[in-house]
Order: sequence, then C-alpha cells, then structure tokens
Amino acid sequence: MIRRGKLPQTGEPIEVEVTDGRVTAVRKWNQHMMDADLPWISSGWIDLQVNGFGGCDLNGAVTSQQDIEGDTRALHRRGVAVYLPTIITGSCDRMRQAFSALSRYCQSGQFGSASIAGIHMEGPYLSSEDGSRGAHPKEYVRDPDWEEFQRLQDAADGMIKMVTLAPERAGSVPFIEKLVKSGVIVAIGHTAATGEQIDQAVKAGATVSTHLGNGSQTFLPCHPNYIWHQLADDRLWAIFIPDGHHLEPSVLKAMLRGKGNKAVLISDAVMFGGMKPGRYRSLIGGTVELTENGRLHTVENPTILAGSASSLDVGIANAIRYTDMTLSEAVSAVTGRPAAVLNAPHLWQLMIGSLANLTLFDCREDGTDMIVREMIVAGQSVYSL
Repeated sequence: MIRRGKLPQTGEPIEVEVTDGRVTAVRKWNQHMMDADLPWISSGWIDLQVNGFGGCDLNGAVTSQQDIEGDTRALHRRGVAVYLPTIITGSCDRMRQAFSALSRYCQSGQFGSASIAGIHMEGPYLSSEDGSRGAHPKEYVRDPDWEEFQRLQDAADGMIKMVTLAPERAGSVPFIEKLVKSGVIVAIGHTAATGEQIDQAVKAGATVSTHLGNGSQTFLPCHPNYIWHQLADDRLWAIFIPDGHHLEPSVLKAMLRGKGNKAVLISDAVMFGGMKPGRYRSLIGGTVELTENGRLHTVENPTILAGSASSLDVGIANAIRYTDMTLSEAVSAVTGRPAAVLNAPHLWQLMIGSLANLTLFDCREDGTDMIVREMIVAGQSVYSL
C-alpha cells in the first residue's frame, strides 16, 4: 500500500509505503509530479475522551458490541485512528459491564479493535458540587475506593488507562499514588479543589487536566481558582474541548496560548454527536437538548453542558479558526501530544517501523473545508470518501 500527501508541518509532499501494518518507507515525492489535489497526510488522530457518537452510546444501561463497533466506525469517518472509550460515573454494576464489554470487543480482534488504546474512566470519584459535577449523576459520585477500582480494572482486563478524579475527595492522594504505580494515567477534572490540593495531586503523580475550563462551577472567584492553578502548572498536560460551546473562542485562544505545546484537543463526544437537533433521553444527564448550533445541554439546567456533539475534525478546524493555532500545531495536538500523554510514541511516529495509522484529509490553512478523505488503521483502509 502506498499513500501520498502533504505534511502539515512543512507542506512537503511525501509518499508513505505500508506493508503488514507497518510503515516500511517514507520518502519525498517529486514535486514536479505533485497533484494539485493532494491531501494532507498525518499520523492517525488520537482522541483521549469519547463517550459515544452517531447514536452509539458507550454509557447506556448496557454497552453492546454493536455500540462499540458503530462508535468506532463513526470516529473513523471523522479522522480518528485511536481513541479512549470513556466510561463515566454510574453504579459499580453499570460501569463494570461497560468495561467488560469493551474488553471482550478488543480481545475479539474484530473490526475496530486496533483503534482502542485503553479506557478512560471519568468518575465516579468526582466533586459532588453542582457545576463541578457537570452531568455526572450525584447519587453515584463517591470517594476513591481502591478495592472497588481493582474490581473495575479486573472487569476491564487491565484496559483502564486513564482515570479522571477530583483531588479534594477523601483519600485521593494515596489513591493517585496507587494508580500511578499500577501504570494508570491520572487526570484532574470535575473538581473544586484548592491550589494546595491540586499541587498534592500532581506531586502524587497526576499529569493531566481533563477538559480544562469545563466541569466547573458557574461562578468562581476571579483569582485564584482551580482553573488558573491548573493552567499555570507546567507539570500538567491540559486537554480542551474546542467545539465552540464548552469554551468561548476568546477563552480557548487564551488557554491554548497559556498551555502552549502541552495543550491537547479532544472531542468529549457523546452519542448525540452527528444527530439531528432535538430533545433526547440519556441515562447520563436525563433529558438533554441538542440545539441547531450544535450545543448539547441538560433540559433541567440549560447552563450545564451534557458533553459535546462535535467530533475531532470539527474541533481541529475550530481551534485553527478561533485561535492563532496553525494547522501544524492543531495536528500535533491530536497526534504527538496525546501520544505523549499516553507514553505511546508508536501511535503517532511517521517513520519506518511505526504502526501504520494514517489520516488523509483536506483542509484550508485557515481551518475551513475540513474533510477526511481516508483512514488507515494498523495498515488497513477502514474508511475512504
């Protein structure tokens, strides 16, 4: 298999050769032969937070194999090669069945299993405060419990790769230390923590801020507050939702500037992404409304967002359009940077011997006209326009 495209970093046309799922050659392509319609080519995009998409829910009462495969196929159409299915706060039984379903799917080796790099567990060890809790059901929010987590990790067959928690919960620091020792990435999110509590969490091993600027109270002190503390902490990666609703364009621009090359873009997509505007019923968040402009919020409290209805391709385009991020930087924020968060360089390096995950896409340098042309995962073409 040979694919040609332009590198977002330089605009240089290249040719990538793939054999048996690996990159076997990367070479310059003769510019005199360059097709004016040549797409951009990058390593496959990585999304660290996906709850579902296109009507497929990973957080329903039952997480089915059809939901997992449908979600994966929908993400391929949007340029995502690798993602972390995200299971959020719920009863131990509901979360356990979701982890077990994801594990079975990956062990089956069926279509899409190569796209799942692990599981992101967002909750249930989160703030119980309104606003900070977001759409997570209050009745299931609780303090960290190591024995409970081990049961969940057993159900996942060790696939839980990232855990988002609030560091102010009782027992969080020793819990973080145990997670890190076991090889799990710890993220701070849905929190109302003090600066000291955030610092203690980072010293214990937390390395990520989950959807920074969101999952917070509606009204905060101007300064200091837990958003500023995390934004200023150079030890933390920060993941942002650039859907145009979670963060106003001016806020997104300032935060991306603040984090620089430690900023990562995610979708935080839920099952209603890609669906028609209207009211829907969700196990998480109750009745939610998807507006004409793509904003998804709870009906009970319209100020509370219920996840994102946008995919990563939309987020990349928004980040370029709303901020001073270049195409090259935006692509880095969905390839090299999330791979660094996961400590998984093999997921993005476009070099001989690396895993052949490729996203070929069209996009103007101002972020407009974003279209995914083809997705290649582990050397297989899983979607083409």
